Amino acid sequence: QVQLVESGGGLVQAGGSLRLSCAASGRTFRTYPMGWFRQAPGKEREFVGAIDRSGGITNYADSVKGRFTISRDNAKNTMYLQMDSLKPEDTAIYYCAANSRTYLTARANLYDYWGQGTQVTVSS
Repeated sequence: QVQLVESGGGLVQAGGSLRLSCAASGRTFRTYPMGWFRQAPGKEREFVGAIDRSGGITNYADSVKGRFTISRDNAKNTMYLQMDSLKPEDTAIYYCAANSRTYLTARANLYDYWGQGTQVTVSS
């Protein structure tokens, strides 16, 4: 089992940057592929991106590709989401999640552990 805590959210102007962190408890963090999701008011939770156990493979939603970068530091039990060129439509609560399977997936229902979320607000 792993517990996840996101941080780094806040208010930023359009075009700005933020870096979110997802800190994991336990020594098994390195065994989990990880993902980032987001949920805007009145909308369903959507996939942002995912990273494999070693950090060597990532994939992203088309809406963030080229602007967001996911990375992880297994020695620090932490995953990151670097968000650049932010747009007002990126405003949402951002969640990190751990997937106990061996492969990356964009399907939220295949993630077993979730953080509490961190708010990101992008002003125009």
